[in-house]
Amino acid sequence: MATESNKIQEIIKESLENIRSIIDANTVIGTPMETSNGVTIIPVSKIAMGFGTGGVDFDGKHPEHNPQKNFGGGGGTGISVQPVGFLVISHEGRVEMINVGQKAPKDTIEQIADLLERTPDIVYRLKAIFDKFVEMKQDGEPLPEIAPETEAQE
Repeated sequence: MATESNKIQEIIKESLENIRSIIDANTVIGTPMETSNGVTIIPVSKIAMGFGTGGVDFDGKHPEHNPQKNFGGGGGTGISVQPVGFLVISHEGRVEMINVGQKAPKDTIEQIADLLERTPDIVYRLKAIFDKFVEMKQDGEPLPEIAPETEAQE
């Protein structure tokens, strides 16, 4: 039974022991697997974890009959393991990283197509900004400075 001074410590210790049993170095850099042609594949993962715990000592409903303090406490942990990729080591010793779940960089044609798809939204936003400036000018409000004026240097 825990003493009053270390109840929270015991909750934290128990939680961390359970986390330690789930996560170790092999969770991030997985166990290497060797294929029949001499290629070694090592899984790589990303781990995110959140941990919280707390407790409180409080008097019961009738402290005059039972002077012992009551204790309430608890904790919670969330763990996320997400595959990042695989390290592939060829039989010649060449190492390559194969990403999983990440988009490859776009080539120039895809970037242009993406820009064209977003053009109506960009035009709409620019029009809204210009409309606001026109409205401010008509109301006699000072217009915000877009770029500071600089003197031309020769």
